[in-house]
Amino acid sequence: MSETAVNTKVAKAKKMSVGELTTIGLMTGILLVMSFTPLGYFHTFGLDISLMMIPVAIGAMVIGPKAGMWLGLIFGATSFYQAMTGTSWFSATLFNINPFFTFLVCIPTRMLMGYLVGVLFGLIRKVDRSRTVCYFAGGFLAAFLNTVFFMGTLLLCFWHTEFIQGINEGLGGLNPLLFVGAFVGVNGLLEMPASCIVGGIVSKALDKAFYKKRVS
Repeated sequence: MSETAVNTKVAKAKKMSVGELTTIGLMTGILLVMSFTPLGYFHTFGLDISLMMIPVAIGAMVIGPKAGMWLGLIFGATSFYQAMTGTSWFSATLFNINPFFTFLVCIPTRMLMGYLVGVLFGLIRKVDRSRTVCYFAGGFLAAFLNTVFFMGTLLLCFWHTEFIQGINEGLGGLNPLLFVGAFVGVNGLLEMPASCIVGGIVSKALDKAFYKKRVS
């Protein structure tokens, strides 16, 4: 390989890295702005309704699993911050019960979600001849996995606490699986379609704009 060809490849790699860093920076900024608006966290007397997983999904699909994990960290950190400051009634109550368990519920779950969205998107993309379905699948998976990991860790850490059992009694004393379905119902109906549609549209547009030459 000639020196010119090598230099050309290096230049392309550097250009791609700039594009990746720009996208990561943009998604990080969006997450931080959203965290202070109802778009990021719509506070209720139960679980907060959130669209924070959408920028995480976009970064994971356009850049890759590591970017998804980083953006998941930002998402989780803003959630944990709201628990510490009392901005979110539900998260703050968990924090008062056990700060470490609240940390586990807020941060590692979102990091794992972001990473897996990137991994699963890559697998689906390989078999998606339309090069379209994979983006909407990735957007849906972000909201779905966020719910699964968050609720799974919540039940593991807090199921036997008076706080969660009090909520469960209000729902009729359900078993853990039915409790998740009843407790997450409205959130899921809002978050999953929104993440699927918005995440799919934006990630496909960004992928086409910045990474036309990426090897399939």
